[in-house]
Amino acid sequence: MTNKKALPVPNFGSDFYFSYHKSPSQKMRILELLPHSDGNGSSTEEEPLPQDADYNLSLSDELETSILARFPRSQHWKLSFLNKRFLTLMKSGEIYKIRKELGLKEPSVFMLASGESNWWGMEWPFKSSRKLPRIQSDYSFEFGDKESFSAGSELFVSGKEFDGPVLWRYDSDTNEWFKGPFMINPRCLFASASSGNFAFVAGGLETNTYSEILDTAEKYDSKTKTWKPLPKMNSKRKFCSGCYMDKRFYVIGGQDENRKDLISCEFFDEETNTWNLIPDMLKDIPLLDSQSPPLIAVVNNDLYTLDASTNELKVYLKGINNWKKLGVAPVRADAQGGWGVAFKSLGDELLVIGAPSVSHKERALAIYTCCPDPEGEKLKWKQIDCGSVQLNHFIRNCAVMMGST
Repeated sequence: MTNKKALPVPNFGSDFYFSYHKSPSQKMRILELLPHSDGNGSSTEEEPLPQDADYNLSLSDELETSILARFPRSQHWKLSFLNKRFLTLMKSGEIYKIRKELGLKEPSVFMLASGESNWWGMEWPFKSSRKLPRIQSDYSFEFGDKESFSAGSELFVSGKEFDGPVLWRYDSDTNEWFKGPFMINPRCLFASASSGNFAFVAGGLETNTYSEILDTAEKYDSKTKTWKPLPKMNSKRKFCSGCYMDKRFYVIGGQDENRKDLISCEFFDEETNTWNLIPDMLKDIPLLDSQSPPLIAVVNNDLYTLDASTNELKVYLKGINNWKKLGVAPVRADAQGGWGVAFKSLGDELLVIGAPSVSHKERALAIYTCCPDPEGEKLKWKQIDCGSVQLNHFIRNCAVMMGST
């Protein structure tokens, strides 16, 4: 006679139950690999299963797949050790499609460090990392300037090959690189921002002759894989930065066609289909020679900047068009004028990657996060263990992927 019990699967946001039978010939492989989670990515202590017996799971393929889809992305490599069917689900991208349907989101950070040919990906909470396939491009693209941004579950890397401008697209669902779809106006040194399935780009330098600074803008839809033009900005800008805040696409700073530093900002309002100017937005931010585009990030609709001259973190006060100091960040943004530092929003946190603020002899990669408080006087930064990842501290490109909606 077979004893049958109901055993709850660890909570991944929904309650799932299945039956199991005692059997000496089967191992509970799935339960051994299932992470204990409270549904928000935090570990919880569950009562251990009995150790004096083996169990045979009676799960349908559909239920097994639904359970495995709830694995944190950082644990997905474990699925390949279960059997060929689960490995196929990963390679086909089916697991990620199911995750989208379930509304599961985990930030993914993609970065290209100096001296590396491959991009690296890290999924929150950064317990593991993976090397992405190498982009099958040429010498000109690999060693040339590049910009990166994301839309939905896609990572874009813009650059130039021997044959001309190119836009490579990484599909995180299938772990593959593809060319295109190309922008309407190929560009470099431009501003970009992401919002769910959409990406926005504006300004920059046209990449055919590098002789024209652009005032054009475009919007990408990851569901239709298409670009559409937006109205032109008020000013031509290169070396500018972008962000998405208050349901608007902001383009901040940069240089105009006369190589004049711009301290203004303008934002695109989709409801009115117009660009609106904010003069003197960067009036209190020192501008250095050969400085990087402004290091900016948005958390909870508040705009933050990392001052490349002082390493200070500042929050923008919208009502008075001014900046408030929040203390010094734990990386050396001032070492090379802001170049080589990644400063990004990570959901409800700020993320900064670069050389640590210690002795110049210690130049290993350092990753920090914090939950910013615009009303606070001092931020609490948390250093993230990079584990076995040994990368150069100079980050050439970085993008955060929040996933599709």
